[in-house]
Amino acid sequence: MKLNQFVKLITGVLTALVLSISLSNLEVIAAQPQKGEKFADFELKDLGDKKHKLSELSQSNQVVLLVLRGYPGYQCPLCSKQAAQFLAKADEFKKAGAKVVMIYPAPANGIDKYAREFIEGKDFPENFVFLIDPDYQFLIDNDLRWDAEQETSYPSTFVLDSNRMVKFAKISMSHGGRTKPDEVLAELK
Repeated sequence: MKLNQFVKLITGVLTALVLSISLSNLEVIAAQPQKGEKFADFELKDLGDKKHKLSELSQSNQVVLLVLRGYPGYQCPLCSKQAAQFLAKADEFKKAGAKVVMIYPAPANGIDKYAREFIEGKDFPENFVFLIDPDYQFLIDNDLRWDAEQETSYPSTFVLDSNRMVKFAKISMSHGGRTKPDEVLAELK
């Protein structure tokens, strides 16, 4: 085989590989909740074992869904920072008529322990709800599961109206790029 033919062959294989990876990422993005779509109803428990259904949480409120990374083998410092930023603006979210729902995913074996560690020292006002997602079922159902070693979810934020229609969606495909409270508050107006 001549060098020129070999280079063309390798270029073709690499191009096909890059396209395959790009298309698989597009498929994940396309299946995730998008602006203008109705968010599927779900039911998760809080740490007091009380069940919360999205359709009930959103009946008379806008809802901010804040999907944390939870416990990917350690307490995510970026999640702790983001949660603290949102909690610091609790009064502003209340004035905007929004209920903030934080979703904490982790393996079912140990989720209560990890979630309690995460919220330790944090004060959750009445318009904030902290829910747990054992074994990532919520993430899987909404194509938000980052299924890699020491990963759990794509950090995500959704603003939903009282009919569960997505008004705002931001899904980070990395650890960074997270939504700031002021960005969400602007969407609630």
